[in-house]
Amino acid sequence: MQSTATLEELAHRGGDGVDVRLYWAPVTGGLTIVVADTRTDDRFELEARADNALEVFYHPYAYAPSRADTRSPSRS
Repeated sequence: MQSTATLEELAHRGGDGVDVRLYWAPVTGGLTIVVADTRTDDRFELEARADNALEVFYHPYAYAPSRADTRSPSRS
């Protein structure tokens, strides 16, 4: 994600330790959703299209890669 100095926050919501923010990069037009869970210290970012940004903002876990997809391969 770009520096927040070059991004504009369009929306923010939080509850039960989960913080979700929607950012817009005016230079590129890109949209990014940032999710931070203070209970588990998990944090992830999702790119969104203009036509589904609010859907991703309100349902980020539905669009997030599964935890198995993001783990490094186990060593045998």
